[in-house]
Amino acid sequence: MKRHAFTVEQANALIPHVRATFRRIRAGADAAQRRRDKIVVLHTLWGDHILQPDNLDHLEFLAHRKAVARIHRAIDRLIQDRMTNVGIRLPSAGLDHGIVDFPSTIDGRWVYLCWHSGEEKVRYWHEIDTGFSGRALITPEVQAKLGLVDDPALKDDSVLDF
Repeated sequence: MKRHAFTVEQANALIPHVRATFRRIRAGADAAQRRRDKIVVLHTLWGDHILQPDNLDHLEFLAHRKAVARIHRAIDRLIQDRMTNVGIRLPSAGLDHGIVDFPSTIDGRWVYLCWHSGEEKVRYWHEIDTGFSGRALITPEVQAKLGLVDDPALKDDSVLDF
């Protein structure tokens, strides 16, 4: 499968989309937390008796648990539909810290264009094995080389000739 390498311009064009997605994810996470808080209160009041079907608050407890699961599935779908399927990478802890990576290429290898919530646009890149701490500023010279080849492994089309 051929992977797409983002240019800085393409990544920057998606920043409003990413911001909106993070807002929706945050709203869902907040709603799930409110439900989890209610679960804690019910469990504190009743202990394990909340799990008994004849408990007065059992159905409410179950409804909150189901709602949390439903919200988590919705967040997973948002990430899949609005980020992963578009080619945007959400690194570990990216959700918690508002960080996304846009796969790109430079000098025949894969790298990431890196954006952090609060930044106006994509201004940094890093090697795929260095992560956020390895970010380097995108200079005009670097920008001119980013995203020129979609898949470095396939840059020589003659390899595909039979």
